[in-house]
Amino acid sequence: MATKAVASHYLVLYQPVPVFPGFNWTLAHNSGAAFSFLASESGWQRWFFSVIALVVSIGITIWMKRLPSTQTWLAVALALVLGGAIGNLWDRVTLGYVVDFIDVYYQQSHWPAFNIADSAISIGAVLLIIDSFRGERDEVAKNGTKDDTRK
Repeated sequence: MATKAVASHYLVLYQPVPVFPGFNWTLAHNSGAAFSFLASESGWQRWFFSVIALVVSIGITIWMKRLPSTQTWLAVALALVLGGAIGNLWDRVTLGYVVDFIDVYYQQSHWPAFNIADSAISIGAVLLIIDSFRGERDEVAKNGTKDDTRK
């Protein structure tokens, strides 16, 4: 949240500040979800995405509390997703939009602006996917077969 406050204080909305080729600081306000999905709607999406983030955050918190202490990788992945979700939820509830400020581009093609909370969610999601494969590998190593009852 501190990075968003700094970006909001020092950057001018939608005015890029070049850092190096392929990377700008650019303040943007996203009232939608990822990639500005539903951003042009009338405002209902603010509360819709807030409720989703709150429910997901509660679910992740419960999941983390039930994890065995040996599942560090999974706990880190969930913590990254949870932290990012809460950071963006705070913006959405208090401001009505999420503050984005990282602009990555190649030539004239720009990736949608994002923030550190979005990065944490993305890294956490990748770690969750990797963990799901690690879990299968560990199951095979332990039992000699894959446990198909986890469907």
